[in-house]
Amino acid sequence: MSFIIRIFPGTHPFGADVINRCRRFIIRILPDTHPFGACVINRSGRFIRLFLLLAIANCVATVAAHADAFVVSEIKIEGLQRLPDGTLLNYLPIVVGDPIDDNQITYSISELYKTGFFANVQFFRDGDALIVRVQERPSISNVEFTGNSDIDDDALKDALLDIGVTRGQIYNRSLLEKLTLELERVYFSQGKYGVKINTEITELDQNRVDIDITISEGQVALIKHINIIGNDVYSDDTLLDELESGVPGSWSIFSSIDEYSKPKLNGDLEKIRSYYLDRGYIKFSIESTQVSITPDKQDIYITINVSEGDRYKISSSKLTGELVVNRQTMESQILTRQGMWFSRSLMTTSKKRLESQMGRIGYAFSEVKLTPDIDDERKEVALTYFAIPGEKVYVRRIDIHGNDSTQDQVFRREMRLMEGSILASDLLERSKTRIQRLPYVETVDVDTVPVPGSTSQVDLKVSVEEKLAGSFNIGAGFSQTQGLIFNVGLTQENLFGTGQRLALNVNTDRANTIYSAAFTDPYYTLDGISRTVSVSFRDRDAAEEQINNFQTNSGDLNISYGVPLSEFNTISMGYGLSYIKIIPSSINPSLDVTKFLLEHDGQTSYNSITLNTSFSHDTRNRTVFATAGSQQTIGMNMTFPGSDLEYYKLSYITNTYLGVTSATTLLLRSNLAYGSGYGDTNSLPFFERYFAGGIRTVRGFESNTLGPRDPISGAAVGGNMRVTAGADYIFPIPFVEKPPSSVRLSLFLDVGNVFLDNFNTYDAPLGDNGFQADQLRASTGVSLVWISPIGPLRFSYAETLNEVQSKGTGAVDDYGDRLRAFQFSIGSFF
Repeated sequence: MSFIIRIFPGTHPFGADVINRCRRFIIRILPDTHPFGACVINRSGRFIRLFLLLAIANCVATVAAHADAFVVSEIKIEGLQRLPDGTLLNYLPIVVGDPIDDNQITYSISELYKTGFFANVQFFRDGDALIVRVQERPSISNVEFTGNSDIDDDALKDALLDIGVTRGQIYNRSLLEKLTLELERVYFSQGKYGVKINTEITELDQNRVDIDITISEGQVALIKHINIIGNDVYSDDTLLDELESGVPGSWSIFSSIDEYSKPKLNGDLEKIRSYYLDRGYIKFSIESTQVSITPDKQDIYITINVSEGDRYKISSSKLTGELVVNRQTMESQILTRQGMWFSRSLMTTSKKRLESQMGRIGYAFSEVKLTPDIDDERKEVALTYFAIPGEKVYVRRIDIHGNDSTQDQVFRREMRLMEGSILASDLLERSKTRIQRLPYVETVDVDTVPVPGSTSQVDLKVSVEEKLAGSFNIGAGFSQTQGLIFNVGLTQENLFGTGQRLALNVNTDRANTIYSAAFTDPYYTLDGISRTVSVSFRDRDAAEEQINNFQTNSGDLNISYGVPLSEFNTISMGYGLSYIKIIPSSINPSLDVTKFLLEHDGQTSYNSITLNTSFSHDTRNRTVFATAGSQQTIGMNMTFPGSDLEYYKLSYITNTYLGVTSATTLLLRSNLAYGSGYGDTNSLPFFERYFAGGIRTVRGFESNTLGPRDPISGAAVGGNMRVTAGADYIFPIPFVEKPPSSVRLSLFLDVGNVFLDNFNTYDAPLGDNGFQADQLRASTGVSLVWISPIGPLRFSYAETLNEVQSKGTGAVDDYGDRLRAFQFSIGSFF
């Protein structure tokens, strides 16, 4: 009877009635005179307790039908810990003043249970007051994962969020089964069919619990075979070559092509579909896909059933709708032509090009609808592009977010859109690129936010993530060409948040001691003219660089201006003062140095006024580690007529970045340079010559050793012409889910050499002076570059392709090409 008494105490109007009715019910079924009657009433046992519970339930139902109704004058709530009273009252279908009976109470209890907030709900009556006593379910304090390596915690928590398992949510034991099924689904999609998941619940104070999830990920199921059924036009091998999934060859030791995952399979199915749809098979379809797994959950067999259909040609491509751009310009954007095989990719590209063309003049939300009219009898498709420009859109406001260190105006001046201007799509993209190119910006996003109540205005939300723009370095390193390096540097790319650049550096190695300072104001004038002021002093021992035996002390002061001609074209002009003092070696002096001093009457100190100019065309998406665009620069440096030395130097540098895949880039590069004297100076001074070989020019060859050699010392003397070129296939670090943006790996091909007028390049036939194409050296290998806090670190391993061996003449300069397969530079600035 204690169960009934707890729910309805005997003192409660409901309580005594319930107890009496239950007692009469039991006695009526089993009277005291029955052999078991007294036992039922006075003794307990497992069977008796079960029987009593059934009897009590019946009594409760009987009593509920006869309980007295009353009008609620007050509602009292007991047992709440986290939830406010108002939350419970919102879900309670009873308010003060309502007449209630037992049916209403039963319904109200059911409604409160439905919320999922409560483990127990009880109603009591105290006079005309209704007492609601509840026990809250515990809340989830934290969810922790252990054992997961292939899928990080954030990805798993996002998956659990979809089923309501997250911090602060109500805990229900029924969630554990959902939790396990959801995590298994995530791992199954990655091919981890052997995953095992264990959960442990830890009760905490304040009615909270921790959920600890231990995961044994197991091995990825491997694809053993992919079978394509229904393909007659294209062979299995042709289609399988298009897929990211497959069975690797015996030589592919580190390949992950056979690791199964559902997203990768879905991507492969789309590749097959695109392959057919881009070749005229407009009715191609994938009928079904079966994925079978062996009982040990280790091997996967995939069957893809396809229906190729017939091949269709394009009968016409028409442009209709409202044309806000002249028809000729719009039609030039359509790539699908009459007589071509149907191509979905060309069709969708044409659609995007048409929308972009309208977006350029402010129709930012323009749309082009495509209507293919298929003629099954003639196997032709008529395409209709219907242009819907919509309204012209204007920029109401530009908001900059995330610039904690940088002034707003620094980013606003890079924007090619202004408040009040039309929203031109090309200028919007260019604005994003210009901000991304700033050296103190990690990432940038530009969102268009519609203005409430207006269909023709948007706000631009520019969200930037800044990176550290300043550094103070005290470091040391070692380079194969420069020996022990010591450097002290202060560099600030964003001085006081103004976008100005200041650099102070002291660099020393076995060949050079350099003191330098430079200040750049990228917006010296409001229209974007930049100015750079730089000063440097250098002590150089050329013999330590494996070139001519001489020393110099020099100093330079330069001022240069950069004038933007357009978004991509810039012309630079500058002037400066230059001083150099030559200190010839008293031991084994170079013939080149001795000859130069004789030509200038033994003069060792020279002063010059320098002029420099260059033209640059730059469309790169980044200034460091670009992945798209190109850069071409033509430059000239010369001394002003009347200077102690009169000479000029010309250069042409190109770098072209071509995207191969979404993660890889092909870099094509060239560097041509030529210099000579004029006026009273017969040739380019020896200390201004170019050198080749080493990690910065032609890898695999010893630094500065290519080209002509001094017949007395055997050292390289450099040249007045340098020709280098090459290609780099850039790819991310393998086996790393999120490769760092500061590291770049590449396979490379280097070609180059230096040449000197009236002087033989090493190994060239006597009399073959100047440029000789057959004297170009080449190498290939792998390179790694890391932009570290102490400066760029570069490592390379190269194999030379056409090195020259010693001829065995015994001459001091006949020692063949000097080779070095592994080369590195640590802590040097280049």
